[in-house]
Amino acid sequence: MDDSEAPVNTLKDEMIGEFDALLSMIEQEKDLRLVLFASKKSDNFIAGANLDMLPGVTRPEQGTALSQTAQALLDRIENLLPVTVAAINGSCLGGGLEFALAFDGRVASTHSATRLGLPEVRLGLLPGSGGTQRLPALIGARAALDLILTGRSLTAQRAYRAGIVDEIVPKALLMKAAITRARKILSSGKTRRWRKIRFDAISDWLLSRNPLGRKILFDQAKRRTFKKTRGNYPATDKILDVIRTGLEQGRERGFAAEAAAFGELVVSPESRQLVNLFHAGNQLKHDSGVDDPEIEAGVIEKIGVLGAGLMGAGIAYVTVDRARIPVRLKDQNDDGIAHGLAYIDKRLSDRLDRRSISRLQHEHTLARVSGTADYSGFDNCSVVIEAVYESVELKHKMVRDVEDVCGSRSIFASNTSAIPISEIASAGRFPERIVGMHYFSPVEKMPLLEIVRTELTAPWVVATCVELGKKQGKTVIVVDDGPGFYTTRILGAYMSEAARLLIEGVAVERIDEALLDFGFPVGPMALLDEVGIDVAHKVSLTLHGAFGDRMKPVEGMQTLVDDQRMGKKNNRGLYLHGQENRSDAKIADESVYRLLGVTPENVMTPKEIAERCALQMVNEAAHCLGDGILRSARDGDIGAVMGLGFPPFLGGPFRYLDSRGCSSVLARLEQLEASHGERFSPAPLIMQNKKFYN
Repeated sequence: MDDSEAPVNTLKDEMIGEFDALLSMIEQEKDLRLVLFASKKSDNFIAGANLDMLPGVTRPEQGTALSQTAQALLDRIENLLPVTVAAINGSCLGGGLEFALAFDGRVASTHSATRLGLPEVRLGLLPGSGGTQRLPALIGARAALDLILTGRSLTAQRAYRAGIVDEIVPKALLMKAAITRARKILSSGKTRRWRKIRFDAISDWLLSRNPLGRKILFDQAKRRTFKKTRGNYPATDKILDVIRTGLEQGRERGFAAEAAAFGELVVSPESRQLVNLFHAGNQLKHDSGVDDPEIEAGVIEKIGVLGAGLMGAGIAYVTVDRARIPVRLKDQNDDGIAHGLAYIDKRLSDRLDRRSISRLQHEHTLARVSGTADYSGFDNCSVVIEAVYESVELKHKMVRDVEDVCGSRSIFASNTSAIPISEIASAGRFPERIVGMHYFSPVEKMPLLEIVRTELTAPWVVATCVELGKKQGKTVIVVDDGPGFYTTRILGAYMSEAARLLIEGVAVERIDEALLDFGFPVGPMALLDEVGIDVAHKVSLTLHGAFGDRMKPVEGMQTLVDDQRMGKKNNRGLYLHGQENRSDAKIADESVYRLLGVTPENVMTPKEIAERCALQMVNEAAHCLGDGILRSARDGDIGAVMGLGFPPFLGGPFRYLDSRGCSSVLARLEQLEASHGERFSPAPLIMQNKKFYN
């Protein structure tokens, strides 16, 4: 298979005729004994179904018909008389894996690009080509539920251990191994579902093949899933129902339930928004961050990182591991360097333990980073990223030091979260080479990178940093300079409102639970403890200085800072930490209420709690777009979702405004402004009843 019009193979409507003709030919060839399927692409098998088909599906019955067509096609493959084997190299995801599951055997290459999985749940969908029935039949219901409900993908090695593929070999031996596998299946006389018996087959039978075990299995899966989704993602419930239908009522009923559920989900608002985000992320992969297509990124040969703390070590890790670019890591002393190097080694060792990398890969990656307590080895760095304490004076010193060592050869990037880049650049001789690179903690897990450009930043510098971010595995947005840029500014408005609710007597857990139910992955009170109450308060002072009373700091936060309540980093925050709480449960520190002089008896509804906080973020996002901080509504949505955890199923602040309607949001903001003051004053774009997407 080779889609000549695209860099990756995807399953498209227009291929149905080709597949039909091919299968008809195979069915008529009476002497044909073996059929081998492979991709002509060098780094992908089939990356999934082409999502461009989905906008044309406007009614559930259309989605159901689409699913039934795919099911019928794969049924024909499964029922071919010749032995069929799929030779898998590269991404085999979604519809691609469903396609491969219809074959008698599967052989995969051990190439790093080979990944297998069913990620449809991340788009608010379920596998609609028989995957909800074939995967449980192949590897058992328990393992299949885990993969389908999480949407995670597996390396070839892990797919082999799970029983999804029958054999793994180096890429160069793939075709030969696939032919040999086909001949083995043929000689065994088993032309259907020929595979080794899994060691956990008995336990899987006990859990899924009898009513009591099945109830336990699905009840547990439902509880775990609801804890993560809070009922906001209908696809997970559908997945559980469809797989259970197949186990209890047989495969044909399972296929019918799968097609019906796919039809309902594909037109759901949750899926529409998740697919919108997927497309936005893909668009950013091809966005250089500058408007002029003639601008080219500079060559990046080596990176310098100032500060070996959590952020600095994280930046160094993604650079040496994902971008595979050498890093020179600097800290004040040898102890700081040792801690940074140990952090990187720990991340790599964890992957080695999970067998996602080899011992040789571990050693090669670690060899790319070196440490120093001075600036030796920095003179040939293409980019130097500072990740030091949030002090303008300290960052000014970093600028001067780097320019003294590197002259005009290096780009200087600041990882500040709130200080305007222009203020940092004021200390430099080469302001055109100074830019912001705002990472999110923990760096290796958070997908977003916010590039901040000043009026003086050279376009090629922006393009170079965007390219670096992509190599580090980040989704990159470019914003204009200003206090708090975009993400910190809208997060500040959101967190401040949550803090005000606390001052009004709403209990810490009640605030967090309301926002978790709304769809955020972490409650704002827990996030305050993670970020640091002192850091959040300092940012609020910066924003207040820039935006006046609309961003007025919350009374009471200074009291917490004065009491040395810095959150998790010193085990004194809004929740109990360390020795005072050894359980996994979050328990509020009751002494906070006494310190603030409040009684946590406010029984405000969860809806009102969530709306007050969320609308602050949405309203501030509209301010940012109107102020020219954002290049587009798309970037604002990606930044809020990937950087701050704005509920993905709502699509981001601007998709939320479009779906709810600016007029509706305006009316609610005006009510809140009348009750609570200037901070809820609607942004001009909302007052204009603007539509942000076509």
